[in-house]
Amino acid sequence: MNNNDVLRRLRYTFDLKELTIVDMFSQADGVATQDQVTSWLKKEDDAGYVEMVDVELATFLNGFINSKRGKREGPQPEAETRLTNNAIFMKLRIALNLQADDILDIMALAEFNLSRHELSSFFRKKGTRQYCECKDQILRNFLMGLQKQHRA
Repeated sequence: MNNNDVLRRLRYTFDLKELTIVDMFSQADGVATQDQVTSWLKKEDDAGYVEMVDVELATFLNGFINSKRGKREGPQPEAETRLTNNAIFMKLRIALNLQADDILDIMALAEFNLSRHELSSFFRKKGTRQYCECKDQILRNFLMGLQKQHRA
C-alpha cells in the first residue's frame, strides 16, 4: 500500500478533517499545510496529486498516537525515514490501544482470518526468528476492518 492510501483510509474511517490532520502533524512536532494535506488526499490520477513520503506518514502517525493517547513526556519520537507495513501496523495498534484479540476481531470484520501467532510475528523485532513481514493484503484488510468497526 502506498502512504497516500493509508492516509485516505484513516481519514475516512475516523472522519478526520484536513485541519485535524494538520493539527496531528503539529502534535508530533511536524509541519504540514492544508494545501499539502489536500494534495495527499487526492487520487493518483487527479491533477495536483502529491505522493506522501515515509517521513511524512510517520510524522502523521506519531501525531495520531498523540491525539488518541496523549503526548508522552519528554522528547517526542523521531519520525522514521523508512516506513514498513509492520511499522504502520504497530503505530496504529499503539494509537488505538489494541490488544491481540481486538485486532483479530477487527480482521474478522474484514472476513480475514489470522492466528494469534501470525499476528504476533508482525510486531516482533526485525531479524528475530519469529519476525514476519506484513504484506499489503494484511494491512489493507486491517484498515478495512477498522472502517467497518468505526463507520458501521
